[in-house]
Amino acid sequence: MEKFFIVVFLFVGLIPAVFGEAFIENDQQFIGDDKSLHVVGEITNNLKVPLNQISVLITLLDEDKNPIAVREADSLVNTIMPGMKGPFELILTSNDAKNTESYSIELDYELSPPKNQVIDITESKLSTDNHNNLMITGMVMNKGDITANTVAIIATLYDIEGKVAAVSKVHPEPDYLGVNDNAFFLVTIPDKIQNNQIKEYTLVAESEEYAAVPEFPIGTLVVLVLTLSTYIGITRYSGRIITNLISVTNPK
Repeated sequence: MEKFFIVVFLFVGLIPAVFGEAFIENDQQFIGDDKSLHVVGEITNNLKVPLNQISVLITLLDEDKNPIAVREADSLVNTIMPGMKGPFELILTSNDAKNTESYSIELDYELSPPKNQVIDITESKLSTDNHNNLMITGMVMNKGDITANTVAIIATLYDIEGKVAAVSKVHPEPDYLGVNDNAFFLVTIPDKIQNNQIKEYTLVAESEEYAAVPEFPIGTLVVLVLTLSTYIGITRYSGRIITNLISVTNPK
């Protein structure tokens, strides 16, 4: 009997690691060069299943921590796969923005069926144009078996402290990719105030049919075995999954 209770205790202790959680991190607020209030951050999915229909409820607070208003922002990534992050941004130009001193955040989402990932960002480059606007250029390719529709490139840019400094989402032209087709994309970040803060960025590509999946460093694979074991069992026969999360350090 004693051994039975020990086993149960250990199993219960593993439950948080197996099931994980979804949460918001690296968020902050700032006034951009458009004079608007921006609240940015990213949703991290440490669950064993994908998330979609994701919304971030932001309660604006005055200097006395009294609520002013509640606003909603969506994740720029439609489906956040296990271990992946999706950025969000709220832009305010009303009087509410002028009176906002801080904020609180709540996360809402639905669990989603898994999707295969066969869209690959084959190259990318961070640079500035003649007007000192920051931009990311690159190529995206469909390595799947069917056409990828409504292809999107989502960029998350970070400051030196690892906080989200800017986000951007674009669709290449055309925004569909046939099998083995590739397309050029251009992501612009025109806010010069934030441009001076940016030290690193990540890119994710997705479409209606395919969702982005992060590329795990080797050192994290052992930790992820328990949290992803059930998910792998569900998806092992659903097709190939190719990762395409790219992180590039801003060249000096």
